[in-house]
Amino acid sequence: MKQNIQLSLKGTDFKTEILSGLTVAIALVPEAIAFSFIAGVSPLVGLYAAFVMGLITAVLGGRPGMISGATGAIAVVVMPLIATQGVDYLFPAIILGGVFQILVGALKLGKFIRLVPHPVMLGFVNGLAIVIFKAQFSQFHTKAGEWMSGSPLYIMLGLVVLAMLVIQYLPKLTKIVPSPLMAIAVVSGIVIGFGVETPTVGDMASISGGLPSIIIPNVPFDMETLLIILPFSLKVAGVGLIESLLTLTLIDEITETRGSGNRESVAQGLGNIISGFTGGMGGCAMIGQSMINIQSGARQRWSGIIAAVALLSFVIVLSSIIEQIPIAALVGVMFMVAIGTFEWSSLRVLNKVPKFDVIVLLTVSIVTVIEDLAVAVVIGIIMSALSFAWDNAVRIRARKKTDEFGRKHYEIYGPLFFGSATNFFEKFDFKSDPEKVIIDFSESRVADLSGIEAINKISDKYEEYGKEVTFIHLSQDCVELLAKAKSHVEIDHDHDPHYAVVYDA
Repeated sequence: MKQNIQLSLKGTDFKTEILSGLTVAIALVPEAIAFSFIAGVSPLVGLYAAFVMGLITAVLGGRPGMISGATGAIAVVVMPLIATQGVDYLFPAIILGGVFQILVGALKLGKFIRLVPHPVMLGFVNGLAIVIFKAQFSQFHTKAGEWMSGSPLYIMLGLVVLAMLVIQYLPKLTKIVPSPLMAIAVVSGIVIGFGVETPTVGDMASISGGLPSIIIPNVPFDMETLLIILPFSLKVAGVGLIESLLTLTLIDEITETRGSGNRESVAQGLGNIISGFTGGMGGCAMIGQSMINIQSGARQRWSGIIAAVALLSFVIVLSSIIEQIPIAALVGVMFMVAIGTFEWSSLRVLNKVPKFDVIVLLTVSIVTVIEDLAVAVVIGIIMSALSFAWDNAVRIRARKKTDEFGRKHYEIYGPLFFGSATNFFEKFDFKSDPEKVIIDFSESRVADLSGIEAINKISDKYEEYGKEVTFIHLSQDCVELLAKAKSHVEIDHDHDPHYAVVYDA
């Protein structure tokens, strides 16, 4: 353990980690407050969740540099539960959701995030960038809920543009301080120094509070409560893991390193369990704050730890200072995050990639914006899977020849599975074929039970016509699973393939 700590300290740029962590912590405040409002709970419920989720996942998570906290995705999921049952039911729902996430990690199911196709990833990233960008426009509303106008609007826009310009051009002059942090400092200095009237963090809500304390959910511990919270817990677990693991994959690509999806699943689950027991609303990975952190140069766990600790210090002792930060500065930071997150290269290749991939990309982006991330990703995966199955279903072929002994050979190539089984069956001329038929699978692969059943049907059909059929180059698994055609298989231990058939044991 000591050696691991020493290794983690070696080569760490603590200045970058500290400044990145502080930038993230400041950006977390209005986000946590806004998501608390969406869920219908006190701002401290969101802030405590951001602290707990950020700290636990920074220390134990599978992706150094990734930031977790209270998120809009989770807020939207739990909002109906809070509205109908009250906030007391929120905490056991978050705890149970965390248990499900730990089970996913313990069973090593996090690896299945690799099945997400690239067009779905691009759609996820682009859709989330649009969501982040779109969400900032709520800050241009007055307390009465109306759009700003006149001088307040022009001042707000001017400060937002100033923050964006600092972030864009400061790195060309110096990289000593992360540009998002400098943007916040410059805009705050102007507003406070010149007494500019513009909305601040304190106008959203007070963030003053104490240390989070351990609570026992004030609900009946019975089957009725379980049935009430179970659907929401499953959604919390699913939405949280999808967003977290996709964010992990994105940061892997940016940093050219590899995180652990299973470890991250366990950390997310533990974070949600502790969040539920400390009065937090739970959460998951935050792509916006994670991008701020990575773009600021952070690559280690320290930035996440510092962000969580700094956030708690804001709540306990620095609330009066943080509440003076102009919302415009944070809006400018998030606008630049959205612009940087969007995969602009995906627009340049729309006419160069398969049309169906473009459809998947656009569908995932649109559904992410109008519905939610989890639904969008599931739809994208289903579309891609169906497309893949169809493409492979029509690829199965059979070369036909007759040898000097009058035996007809069918040389099969292409995958044999549920999608191609019907096409495979149609390749054979049972009535006209000679008395002896050999079906060679040396260039094919039987992928599932549908393929096995297709082989059995071929055997039965030739038997009906009183003809002898022999199957060669089938894997041992295929032979063991065959019901009727097994006696027609010729075993060649030197040349038969060795692979497993996917089936439900």
